[in-house]
Formats: sequence, C-alpha cells, structure tokens
Amino acid sequence: MKDQKSQTLSESLNLNYASDNGVWLHQGKTLRKIVGTAGILLPVLLVASSLTVFEMSGPLESISHYYYTRAATLFTVTVSLIGIFLIVYSGEEPVDFWVSNIAGIAALCVAFFPTNNLAESCCDATMPYAVTYFDESQEGWRSTFHYISAAVFLVSLAFMALFLFVKSNTPKGKRCEEKVRRNKVYRICGIVMIVALAVIMLGLTEIISPETYNRLKLTFWMEALAVEAFGLSWLVKGEAIMGDKPN
Repeated sequence: MKDQKSQTLSESLNLNYASDNGVWLHQGKTLRKIVGTAGILLPVLLVASSLTVFEMSGPLESISHYYYTRAATLFTVTVSLIGIFLIVYSGEEPVDFWVSNIAGIAALCVAFFPTNNLAESCCDATMPYAVTYFDESQEGWRSTFHYISAAVFLVSLAFMALFLFVKSNTPKGKRCEEKVRRNKVYRICGIVMIVALAVIMLGLTEIISPETYNRLKLTFWMEALAVEAFGLSWLVKGEAIMGDKPN
C-alpha cells in the first residue's frame, strides 16, 4: 500500500528517478501545478491572516497592501515564486515562453515595487497591523509602476488562458471530451480575469463610486477572483484536475 501511494505521488508530480541528475522542476506539468496551487492559496492565506493574526473582520483594501503587514513575507515570497516559475516555464511553443516571461517579470515587479502605503502615517495607532511605511515622496511613481505591473501580469495570464491553453494539434471535431471541457474552463478563467481587471479600472477612474468601491473592498475581491481564476486555469493545464482519461 505504501509503495502504491509513493508511485501515485511520483506520477502526480512527474518525478523521474531513472534520469540521473534530472531536475524535478523542468517538467512543464509540475511547474503548472505549483504555479496554480500558489495562486489559489495566496488570497486564502492572506484572508486567514487578517481574521486570525490581525483580528480583523475582513481583508485589507487589496492583496498588495499585505506588503506593509507582518504577512509581507507570505505575500512577497509567494508572488516572487510565481514570477520565477513563470520565467523558467518554456511552454509548448515560443509564444508560451515569451508571454509567461512577461507575466513572470511583471509579477516580480509587483513584489519588489509595492503599492501606496497602507497607513496614512508612520506608527498609525488606528492600524497596528501596518508595520512598514515608506516616504511619501516616492508614492507616485512607485504605486503607478505597481499598478501597471499588476495589469500586465493579469492580462498576460488571461491571454494565456484564452488563446494559448486552448490550442491543440487535434482538429476541433476530433478532440476528446476532456479537452473540450478544459477549454471551456480556460475561457471562463480568462474572461473572469479580464472582467475583474475591468472592475478595478472602473474603481481607479472613479466610474464606480469611491464610497461604494472602498466599502465593498472591490480591489481585494477582484484581485482575489482574478488570482483564483489564474490558479485554476494553471491547475487544469497541469492536469492536476480534469486530466485525460487513461487509455
């Protein structure tokens, strides 16, 4: 029983012990599973930190604002790992490599160039969970660059889901039922990411009432929705779920 479980785990993770000096992470499916899992877990863990460690009733204004809290390590490490894995991901065609590299570099920029300050001043007594504060003179360019990087990250991932993951060497009419279902998931995930980004843009441009937008914390929830959709699409692409039936 133990050997059978070990074999199942090895197959799931695409481990190849027969290849001497082989590197586990060179497997495309393995990278997709790791990236997808990290994407899905990030919003969940950040919300959990708000409800437990920070003793809040809900999440912060945005995922990026966790950079300024004691959950900064969780945020920066997870986003950086996603960025690195996207950069080393080669995909199935050159376009996969270049788009994933753009997304990966954008993810690293999101992690290394934080958004605007969470607190209005250093040591803000109303926000005891805000432990980091930057000089306001750097706020403008840094937060703008952060927003652009986040948009490039999500648009690149949505592009991959909508146009790259759905590709197949098999003609449409001859594709297996599993591939058809996976393509539907990819398209739904891509559309969700685009819609979530559009809602954030409507909030930033104040087309959506600032009072309503901030009260509902739409930045966080739209970011979380987009990241969950991205994570799901990569898990499906890595065949962690909805894989082809064995012959």
